Amino acid sequence: MHLAARLQAHARLEVHASGELFAYVDGYPISIGRFGAGAVERAQELRKGLPFASFSATGRKIEKEVDLLVRRLAESGLLNYCLACTATGEELLVIEPQVQGYWPCMAQIGAADRLVLSRFAYMRRRGSELVLESPRAGALFKICDPKIAAALAMLSVPQQIKDLRLKADFPGLELFALLLDSGILFKPDAGGNGLRMEEGDQTLVPWDFHDLLFHTRSTQGRHANPLGGTYPFADVLPPLPAVRPRWPGKKIDLSKATTASETTLSPLAKLLRRRVSTRAFDTANPITLAELSQFLDGAARILSVLKAAPDLDDGGHAVRPYPSAGAAYELELYLAADKCEGLARGFYHYDAGMHALVPIAVQKHDLDTLLTGSQYTMGAPAPPQILITIAARFARMSWKYSSIAYSLILKDVGVLIQTLYLMATDMELGGCALGIADIDLFAKMTGIAFHVEGPVGQFVLGRGAKPFGQGQAAGAK
Repeated sequence: MHLAARLQAHARLEVHASGELFAYVDGYPISIGRFGAGAVERAQELRKGLPFASFSATGRKIEKEVDLLVRRLAESGLLNYCLACTATGEELLVIEPQVQGYWPCMAQIGAADRLVLSRFAYMRRRGSELVLESPRAGALFKICDPKIAAALAMLSVPQQIKDLRLKADFPGLELFALLLDSGILFKPDAGGNGLRMEEGDQTLVPWDFHDLLFHTRSTQGRHANPLGGTYPFADVLPPLPAVRPRWPGKKIDLSKATTASETTLSPLAKLLRRRVSTRAFDTANPITLAELSQFLDGAARILSVLKAAPDLDDGGHAVRPYPSAGAAYELELYLAADKCEGLARGFYHYDAGMHALVPIAVQKHDLDTLLTGSQYTMGAPAPPQILITIAARFARMSWKYSSIAYSLILKDVGVLIQTLYLMATDMELGGCALGIADIDLFAKMTGIAFHVEGPVGQFVLGRGAKPFGQGQAAGAK
């Protein structure tokens, strides 16, 4: 078998007169760099597949140059990889990267090693194709030979490599090495059965399959699926009406049963009606550190720690201004500050117990990517003054709750976002909830694995570009 790199169908390579190589995707150029004529000529083989054996970071000069070229294309997410039979050229497997910069590696496997499928791995039909996936894997594997699916089915229980090699349909050690590297397969403990406690470290133990899958597929950073407002069914189905059609039967007019008017509404009711989403901010008059402190104090600070029967917090609950399922309070706030008077531009964790901001050292490029990503999500003219990433310490919830842990976390996110909205409204600041967060970028910036603590929501904050409540964007409600 041989592994080859292949340029994705929607991309093309072109050398400019300056000698610089560009990749074009949907008409947009991406600079790959300057390379010699021999390397550029070899790169043309990427359209049909360039074998890994033909380039190397430790080989001859042209092999090193081709290796650098291919790796730069991989960093830009422009490659797929295929595993094919050397004798016939028949494709057995196509590897589609799901994370930025994915590079296939073959893990070391010995004849005595035992392998078993991850409990997070699954096969499904995608159109007319069969694909193998895992929320832990950096790539999706399209299975071209049905014999591979049959071989993988045997790995529902641990199998030794030496025994697998005796099977008539053994798909090859290279396949298992790629799947082992991706986390779709793993080596169970000696004599173990490969069940939950043996896979990965303790941080994976509390995760249910459906929860981890939903987390990775409903956020950005660990899949290559279309994401956001793409209107995928606009040509197939009409949109549902904004107001549900009435149920049949005689209606009871509630307006006749209340005496409250707009002038007699309670302060809370008025606050709820004033809430809007703000996407444009006053760059010349940013939010101040004092205002940010007041905002966090009112919306997210730990008010008290209650000593109770041992449960989620070893005998105590940290009470905050908003409710939380099981009093878990698993949510943490991370602030990316772009413009805040009295606060340096940077990335911070909000210590809700001490009511303090703790700076986290990050690369400027990563901070810029985080802020501009939120700008594009909102369709705003500039990055937000403050971007709050709501992250969950997942095990706080899954330690207690089965099957519903991630669902409860998302409910808590909704409660917290409404609390942030109301606090911003009360202070006549602008705020807007965002529906997309990059879990791999957060992991890079914090050094925390995506399944240990990661983004489940975002909220932007600042001083609105117009007087509060005036000139809000359409759909801001």
